[in-house]
Amino acid sequence: MFLGKDLIVWLLLALGGALFAGNLMAVVRPPTAPRKEGDLQQAPRSRSLAMAAVGLVVAVAALGALIGR
Repeated sequence: MFLGKDLIVWLLLALGGALFAGNLMAVVRPPTAPRKEGDLQQAPRSRSLAMAAVGLVVAVAALGALIGR
């Protein structure tokens, strides 16, 4: 098998971690100025925190699957 039997679990860990980190950083440290016309001043707080929570759940579940194997 290409890259082992746990490829999908490793991908879920990476994507969940990136989703968590990216959305959390968008809330904690918004950009200093909009880059283009129509860009928001800061990320929508509730949506970003909800998506960060989803990413955290996916990353923890994938980590648990890797450890429990």
